[in-house]
Amino acid sequence: MIASAVEAELACYMAQFSEVRTQSGHAAVVRNGHHPARPFQTGIGPVSVRIPKVRSKDGTPVTFRSALVPPYVRRIKSLEAALPWLYLKGVSSGEMGAALKVLLGPDAAGLYANTVSRLKRGWAAEYDGWRKTALDDEPIVYIWADGVHSGLRGTDDKLCALVIVGVTARGKKRFLAIEDGVRESTQSWREVLLNLKERGMNAPKLAIGNGAMGFWAAMDEVYPAARQQRCWQHQTMNVLNCLPKLSQPKAKVAIHDIWQAETKDDAIKAFDLFVKTYEAKYPKATLCLQKDHEELIAFFDFPAQRWQSIRTSNPIESAFATIRHRTKRSKGCLTRDGMLHMMFKLGQCAEQNWR
Repeated sequence: MIASAVEAELACYMAQFSEVRTQSGHAAVVRNGHHPARPFQTGIGPVSVRIPKVRSKDGTPVTFRSALVPPYVRRIKSLEAALPWLYLKGVSSGEMGAALKVLLGPDAAGLYANTVSRLKRGWAAEYDGWRKTALDDEPIVYIWADGVHSGLRGTDDKLCALVIVGVTARGKKRFLAIEDGVRESTQSWREVLLNLKERGMNAPKLAIGNGAMGFWAAMDEVYPAARQQRCWQHQTMNVLNCLPKLSQPKAKVAIHDIWQAETKDDAIKAFDLFVKTYEAKYPKATLCLQKDHEELIAFFDFPAQRWQSIRTSNPIESAFATIRHRTKRSKGCLTRDGMLHMMFKLGQCAEQNWR
């Protein structure tokens, strides 16, 4: 079938010379056999194709080049697209060669390394362009922030990706920032936020995240008008860690009564009850809540249909559950920049599943 398609290409190519004649009246451009058979990879395995040759009888240079099998190509585009997809979805560098041999046969050797090297260069260019993209097309209403750690090649250090996800009034969610930095550093977050502001991002109405980050001090400087909401998931764990294990189940129910309340007034009543119940015996647990009192119940001032998503940092947690699965398989295999670029590409994949 491929050979027939190449022959059809040749027929179209030859048609343009059909009226070109030599002085003796013969066709000036004619077929001249075939090049040696060339193997290349397809979705069903290796295929050998002989590309036709042409020559000109009057000495004019002519060369037939197949668009289907261009010079030096050893695989078709569907396989070219499959290799980065397999890599991104979790087939490690070490496993890829073996996987391709099973799928395509022994001739698949050598396909992977060059493709992934080129792929990573492309990711770097995409990432550099993405982090300069204008953000003034549609106002951002809510943002979530967190620091996500991942192991690196040849070192015990971990990359901390400072991640910000935003959502518009229409409910369109997108990654706004994935930057290398220090989670607890105000300066690191300041740089991230200033970049967003420079690109045109408005002040969001509410920012959501864990309390133990330099993000909040940076927000006070860069976007002081934004309200702040602490993540109830992290806050619950912090409070329970201040209590003995036997007391934790009952305390957890009391905490849930706060953020699952029907109204803000009911939440305040549940909050006060928790403090009265545990303050005398476990002051550290109640202080853990009291110090962030306003930031824990801020979400009640926003539309009720948004409460479930704006009271925790789950939008980032859920997106990075898949990303962590892939980056764990690459632990020890990627540089700092390589890991950051992979997180960016996996983030783009996660965006496709967001509503």
